[in-house]
Amino acid sequence: MKQWIKNGLLVLTIMLLTFVMAACSDDKDNDSSSTGSESGGDKITTSAEKETINLTIGSWRTEDVSKYEKVIALFNETHPEIKVEFSPTKNTEYNTVLNTALQAGEGPDIFHLRPYGAGLKLVDAGFVEPITGLEGLNQYSEEFLAASRGADGEQYGVPLNISSTQFFYNKKIFAEQGIEVPTTWDEFIAVNEKLLKAGVTPIAMGTKEGWLLSLTHGILGAGVMDGNSFADKLVKGETNFADPSFVESIKAMNDLKKYFPANSEGLGMDDIRTLFAMEQAAMFPLGSWEIPVINDLNGDLDYGYFAMPSKEGNQTVTSWVDGSFAINANSKNKDAAKEFLQFLTTKEFGELFVKEFNMISAIPGISSENELLSELSKEVESKSTPYYWVINFAGGDPTTKTVLETELQGMYLGQVTPEEVADKVQKSAESWFTPFQ
Repeated sequence: MKQWIKNGLLVLTIMLLTFVMAACSDDKDNDSSSTGSESGGDKITTSAEKETINLTIGSWRTEDVSKYEKVIALFNETHPEIKVEFSPTKNTEYNTVLNTALQAGEGPDIFHLRPYGAGLKLVDAGFVEPITGLEGLNQYSEEFLAASRGADGEQYGVPLNISSTQFFYNKKIFAEQGIEVPTTWDEFIAVNEKLLKAGVTPIAMGTKEGWLLSLTHGILGAGVMDGNSFADKLVKGETNFADPSFVESIKAMNDLKKYFPANSEGLGMDDIRTLFAMEQAAMFPLGSWEIPVINDLNGDLDYGYFAMPSKEGNQTVTSWVDGSFAINANSKNKDAAKEFLQFLTTKEFGELFVKEFNMISAIPGISSENELLSELSKEVESKSTPYYWVINFAGGDPTTKTVLETELQGMYLGQVTPEEVADKVQKSAESWFTPFQ
């Protein structure tokens, strides 16, 4: 009897263990089906478990690394799963480095797109992803969007900032010499003469780097050719670079050399910026992007700006969209890249950009606490003339803009005449610029 009871308990124990193991197996199967294991179910992923996505940004703005760290930190407040690295290249090497990488099917996920023709060459080559329909693009003016819009009508870049060029001037030097801000071309020349006679270098300018010369012509040319009147006709093909007024503008550039520093042929960007910041020159014809750089060099410098006055008394600042951000057509993270570009269209980014970069935002309605920059923003709205060397004449091989720069350098070395400069520029433009053909 006792043996029978023992055998019965043993059987009962085995049955209970079998039941428990079967139940555990069912629970395991149920867990597998809910987590997307071999049973084929969909995995449920929380935001905390999102896979990290890495994005790289290419740019020519090596001086902005710390500023973009703040931009990325703001972006990560809403997109913590996207890790962004800002990896710029020296501005003089950027185009070559980027083009080489893109041709190899590589390069950064997002890159700084040169404005107008220079950037659109990459679009035509198929290296840039279209972003038409990206949320936030509809707030920009057609003029701003045109800087990165392809011939196919697709949008390829988010406009970043507006640059303007004008004359900065040292208020202390002007006051010491009893000089008022010029309002006509003749007054401008008189200011230069007075400074020169007083032993003060009037204009911080060097001719070593060609881009400085096309930029300077963009400012001074409007003074000689009365603001927008020549530019409007030029881009329509109603006049060209053989026009006597354009030749006159080149002569004016040549005549201004006596107001440049000694040995100006050997001076580049860093040299002339330092001359102005250290109060060794009274005026500095350059861009709005120089404001934070000058302030870093000499925070005590008391300086302002004036729009370029023409012979008729009209005043202009030369402006253009100075770069957009675009997506590499070969990027493996296009969706994440679009998230970042959409962030660049927001008011939050625009406010941070103006505060940290001290530049004019392309986003409408963004103001600046910097008085000088805020005033320039208003001038761009009311006194703007197009920088047509960048907007319209960055085509050709070499570009017409490059031809102008090279010939102006030759002129300052006494190798070519203003008339020959104009002739070379016209021959370059008519070889490719459709309104001239």
